[in-house]
Amino acid sequence: MLPIDAAAHGSRWRRRHPLDKAVLGLGLTVLAISLPPWPGAALVLAAALTVLLGPAGVPGRRLWRAYRVPLGFCVTGALPLLVQVGGPDGFLAAAPDGPVRAGELLLRTSAASLGVLLFAFTTPMSDLLPRLVRAGVPAPVVDVALVTYRMSFLLLDSVRRVREAQAARLGHTTRAATWRSLGGLGATAFVRAFDRAARLQTGLAGRGYDGTLRVLVPPARVSVPFTAASLALLAALTALALTLEGPLS
Repeated sequence: MLPIDAAAHGSRWRRRHPLDKAVLGLGLTVLAISLPPWPGAALVLAAALTVLLGPAGVPGRRLWRAYRVPLGFCVTGALPLLVQVGGPDGFLAAAPDGPVRAGELLLRTSAASLGVLLFAFTTPMSDLLPRLVRAGVPAPVVDVALVTYRMSFLLLDSVRRVREAQAARLGHTTRAATWRSLGGLGATAFVRAFDRAARLQTGLAGRGYDGTLRVLVPPARVSVPFTAASLALLAALTALALTLEGPLS
């Protein structure tokens, strides 16, 4: 199990309905994209961090380990705005307003990423996917997503075991040996994936599979006070950002 999935299963908000957490997490993401980057996205970023480390109870080290990957993409996407190609200053030159645009993009994307992580750190996929059928998503699509989600952990475990076996047999001592081990790892994972898929199909057929996977979903109700508090927080962030936009711009 990935660390973010383990954190979601052990979250303080695990028993809350996914809709409650979607209103808060995805609402923060929408605000980060739609509000002015300064101070709107900065306020959203601060609010998301406060909720993640406070009421949601996400450990700071685990949050950083998950956040640094999308943050790297955010930084990589903002860097090209610092330069311009062509123009009177030469083929490659510094953009006149590059730092401002890069900072605004970095604020927007980093704040939006925290909003998505808030939802991911508090909502296991096993709680979310079965409920998508009630939301109108076709059942076969949800079934494929469920099977893919569950099988991914089995394949990751197989990859880990193969890598440990290769390392124990000195398969990573040289560069040539590492590339050879990597090729063997990919071939083994490919074969095992097809083998698990065939066994899964045989098992489902033996159990009378009729096109729908029936799973037990933990009971949960939409919390009106929690949703109202989330909407109040989103409204307060919007009002504060629009109020401070003029004096701070």
